[in-house]
Amino acid sequence: MPEGHTLHRLAAGHRERFGGRLVRASSPQGKFADGAALIDGRPLTAAEAHGKHLFLGFGTHGPDAAPAQWVHIHLGLYGKVGFGTGPAPAPVGQVRLRLTTPDAYADLRGPTTCALLTGGERQLVRARLGPDPLRADSDPEPAWTRISRSRSSVAALLMDQRIIAGIGNIYRAEILFRHGIDPYRAGRDLTRLEWDALWADLGVLMREGVRTGRIDTVRPEHTPEAMGRPPRSDRHGGEVYVYRRAGRACHLCGGEIRTAALVARSLYWCPRCQHGPGPAAAA
Repeated sequence: MPEGHTLHRLAAGHRERFGGRLVRASSPQGKFADGAALIDGRPLTAAEAHGKHLFLGFGTHGPDAAPAQWVHIHLGLYGKVGFGTGPAPAPVGQVRLRLTTPDAYADLRGPTTCALLTGGERQLVRARLGPDPLRADSDPEPAWTRISRSRSSVAALLMDQRIIAGIGNIYRAEILFRHGIDPYRAGRDLTRLEWDALWADLGVLMREGVRTGRIDTVRPEHTPEAMGRPPRSDRHGGEVYVYRRAGRACHLCGGEIRTAALVARSLYWCPRCQHGPGPAAAA
């Protein structure tokens, strides 16, 4: 499932191609035909992400009008958005929503959610989500309050979208490694110093993901070039410390990377490097 940085990149892609312009909307697949008809010919006046959710706002009048309706998209495991330039070709495959202008188009395929919402309904969706490290209006304090009172593992808490929005399996594994935190520690055993460091670092890593379109989490001194090691070869791309490296040697200590199932997802960690409080706690 795409992590939060991907949705912020998609929001930026929609703003770049369609922002302030009258957009034709259709549903070649037919499953969103009624919703597409209601926004067809309207200007795209907003495109934003909150965690793993994308919201496209359509006005009723000029390009500066406040959005009257929002298309809410959650890609889930199989959803994809493809952009193209020039006149849109005949749709191929199951296209749930197609947006077009004379010189650009976007096709949405296979999302878990594609629904038309009012402004109030959009706010209800956002209210169910935790703060997003990539949003300037996010307040991390509610997330800290919930984590600091929880007996659940910090690894499970980081994946709960009601606590922090946008964190997926890769960022979860990598941020805990970067801060030397045992993924099985209870949230209530995390220190405030550790939490502040985790939140700040998530923002840095995810903003880089928005910029590059991939997840790179290794520090400059641990890149393949700096360490003289082969680059990662994996369909997910990006240089990482522990994600999908089970059974292999840790880049830092040489110990074996472990994996286990946690809340129906695979957890990855290094027992040597993540044996207790992270470096932030000792700083």
